[in-house]
Amino acid sequence: MNDNPYPFSRRRLLAGAAAASAVTVTGVAAAPTAATAAPVRATAPLVTRDQIATAALRAPDGTAAAVAFQADFHTRLAAWLAFWSANSPRAWSAPVQVVCRVAPAGDALTLHAIRYRRDDELLAGFAAARRDAGHVATVASLHHHFPSVRVRPDGTVRVGDGPAGFTGAPGQVAFAVVACRALWGDGGATAARWAEHAGRALARAGQPADAASHAGWAAFTRISLRRGLGTESYE
Repeated sequence: MNDNPYPFSRRRLLAGAAAASAVTVTGVAAAPTAATAAPVRATAPLVTRDQIATAALRAPDGTAAAVAFQADFHTRLAAWLAFWSANSPRAWSAPVQVVCRVAPAGDALTLHAIRYRRDDELLAGFAAARRDAGHVATVASLHHHFPSVRVRPDGTVRVGDGPAGFTGAPGQVAFAVVACRALWGDGGATAARWAEHAGRALARAGQPADAASHAGWAAFTRISLRRGLGTESYE
């Protein structure tokens, strides 16, 4: 049975987003003047989109509407969703809906749900109110692609635009502690020694690295996504 009735396969979604991720939009720096000590960056025009990759955008109330994004942010979101889908169970279709709100400036998104189809039924691969391994896994996928990721009290996740990478921000450290405890069974993980605990998970996955390095952080978030969604146990 074809679990994905939509015209784009997960493979094509991943390939298309990877190609799109090579394109970025940057502002033009203005020359310093006596009135300012730093260059002024021109504001890039927003782009209006009703999808992320092939997934339709939905507001939390279920309505569909085109949304204004910063172009580079929308490109990163497409690459992130392809990454999430490529590491999800094979029985899941490519995501068909992303339920979210986008900030007026187009540079931040609050994620409520990701939905896919299976046997003609619409299911949630991520739901904000469902604080399970899939929730932690999805947060891992966002940390893999964005520098600013914050889980709000209601379980929704606010993501800010920017290039991926480990910065040592409190939100990254807090996520690493939660992932070590909830996904990797390391109940002793602490903020003070999180890198040591994350390093154990990386070694267990056969990918030893310093979790606080660029490559190590990318690897830790990737294996945590796969373990949380159940596509790899690393046992």
